Amino acid sequence: MELTGAQALIKSLEMQRVEVMFGLPGGAILPVYDPIIDSSIRHILVRHEQGAGHMAEGYAHVTGRPGVAMVTSGPGATNIVTPLADAYMDSIPLVVVTGQVATTAIGSDAFQESDITGITMGITKHNWLVTDPSDIPRVVAEAFHVATTGRPGPVLIDVPKDVAQARMDWYWPEPDDLDLPGYHPVTVGDPELVRRAASLILEAERPVIYAGGGVLKARAAEGLRELAERTGIPVVTTLMARGCFPDSHPLCLGMPGMHGNYTAVTAMQKADLLIALGSRFDDRVTGKIDAFAPGAKVVHVDIDPAEHHKVRHADVAIVGDARIVVDQLLAALDAAGLPASAQTRSAPGGSPADASEGGASLPGSEAAAFPRSRLVPWRATLSRWQERYPLVYDPADTAGGLKPQMVLETLRDATPDDTIVASGVGQHQMFASQWWRFDHPYTWVNSGGLGTMGFAVPAAIGAKVGRPDRTVWAVDGDGCFQMTAQELVTASSERVPVKIAILNNAYLGMVRQWQEMFYEERYSEVYLSPDLPDYVGWAEAMGCVGIRVESPEEVGPAIDKANAVDDRPVVIDFRTDASEKVFPMVAAGMSNDDIVVDPSLVGEGR
Repeated sequence: MELTGAQALIKSLEMQRVEVMFGLPGGAILPVYDPIIDSSIRHILVRHEQGAGHMAEGYAHVTGRPGVAMVTSGPGATNIVTPLADAYMDSIPLVVVTGQVATTAIGSDAFQESDITGITMGITKHNWLVTDPSDIPRVVAEAFHVATTGRPGPVLIDVPKDVAQARMDWYWPEPDDLDLPGYHPVTVGDPELVRRAASLILEAERPVIYAGGGVLKARAAEGLRELAERTGIPVVTTLMARGCFPDSHPLCLGMPGMHGNYTAVTAMQKADLLIALGSRFDDRVTGKIDAFAPGAKVVHVDIDPAEHHKVRHADVAIVGDARIVVDQLLAALDAAGLPASAQTRSAPGGSPADASEGGASLPGSEAAAFPRSRLVPWRATLSRWQERYPLVYDPADTAGGLKPQMVLETLRDATPDDTIVASGVGQHQMFASQWWRFDHPYTWVNSGGLGTMGFAVPAAIGAKVGRPDRTVWAVDGDGCFQMTAQELVTASSERVPVKIAILNNAYLGMVRQWQEMFYEERYSEVYLSPDLPDYVGWAEAMGCVGIRVESPEEVGPAIDKANAVDDRPVVIDFRTDASEKVFPMVAAGMSNDDIVVDPSLVGEGR
């Protein structure tokens, strides 16, 4: 069967079971848009190419399937660079197809030419410039394989216009036909290293499981829970891992890091063993690296060997898929006398309900006390910290506007517990991670490593497209919202009923907080008007329901009204207190021991 390169590209995407793609046509990619008319693939027309990339990310976050975006050459391609960088930092599987000028014009500074493969070399797992239409099926198969195996990430396929128009004989490659020399991700952990890790787990007295986003990427949430319950080891979940371990679980300590809670941050500092699963010792978690967890040994499990010893030396560095390695660890603990039937049963508040003695040993190691009794003092210490330093705010102080924490608590309690929450970047992101209760995996969609403002609205749209059965709320700031709000036109026209909560404090909130704390309150270029733009008018102009909330008694009814709308997007403009800060906080470059808690927790009686 003879096809054009464009037809072969669309058919190849169909062979990869692509159901939806996000994109915007233009001259160079136009030949590829023609066969979409006859394709089973749903195409969602965005209003800006950055939106296409973030929608594809949101889709991938909640489905586990690769997100697909297609844009044209030149500015179309460069506009999607930010989502590619975002996906690269956060290990999101993304396949981006870009149009390119004809092969005969490459290098001539032709109209809308850009060297997108060169531009994206450092922010994709791999990219391809296709020069022969016969290569298209193989390249597409390779692209999806690379994006979804090993450490997931974005890839890019650049297709010149003349290649899309040329003809080829259709085929679909067998796995052995893929041309990926040197790409062989290791998924199974070294058995000897796993045994050593199990030995350290059984010997530790103050262990902490440091769960990162790799737990979610590996579909390892169930194994993580079994590991924690069997050993009695508490779990911290990074910003990218929220939901991989239930916040309501007695062993959950919550989020560590720059704006993590006191117990999670301090537990890592005082630990004698960190079991890092799919986490990369990001600077937002470690603070000053020389002062981070100084007394802890480290077991580091990651599918990307480049992460091992990059920031923190690991005593046991295991290369492998987190789900598979956790299963190996559980088997090693079985062999050591810690079987599944001896799972930890925890009382409310994190105190062990059963601290009976038991024996455990490993070949070549001394007998270790059963962890349930060994960890009783550690668990008691953690409980004291949780009681002493909870997350707090003053709900009665509304002189400056609504408290963002109160808005989020009300929103959380008024929505299903499996609601998907997308966030932008800044104070509202930290408040959302702190005050939401994530009891289900794949319900938190945010930009972690790159910290991309404007992420929330398009990512929420992509998430709702991927999971139309779920309620999807975006928590955004007024600064972030103004960057990508045009994509609500996409949501309206495509009937994607996402809901947007703008925490409108009329400032670039996190920048303001830093300027107040570290720049002597010199507020340079940080103020945004609360009324310009008119968010309700803007929302209505984009086909959405617009609501403004200015008083505490209006918060609940507005959320109920938004939840009742299911045929169009809803935007709520919550007027929040500009003076409210995110606490706890570890200042950049400082040790986690210097964590600053809410001022109300400091002083007499605390």
